[in-house]
Amino acid sequence: MNPSALLLIVVAFGFLYFVLVRPQKRRQATQAQMLSSLKEGDEIVTAGGIYGEITGFQEDDLLVRIAPELEVRVARRAVGGVVSRANEGVTAEEPETADEPETAEERDEAGTKT
Repeated sequence: MNPSALLLIVVAFGFLYFVLVRPQKRRQATQAQMLSSLKEGDEIVTAGGIYGEITGFQEDDLLVRIAPELEVRVARRAVGGVVSRANEGVTAEEPETADEPETAEERDEAGTKT
């Protein structure tokens, strides 16, 4: 095998490692840390988009209040994120969106086609 071809293969694998593998490991570590730091009173959102407050823990599950007097059991791994932390004032920020024209008249004024 040509030494330059071998070098190209090594560089390609190195590039893939730094672009794909390392960021994925970082995301997994962040998710694991977030799951291990959950506590009662935290407001969470599940992977399915359901918001609720943690009221208790079972083995690998959480008890989550999603409405007054309505608790559901949710798998811990189904937690998508913590929305806010009780007594800490940490809240999730809304993603910024571009100021898009909302009506046909505003789009015409902005010069965009409908």
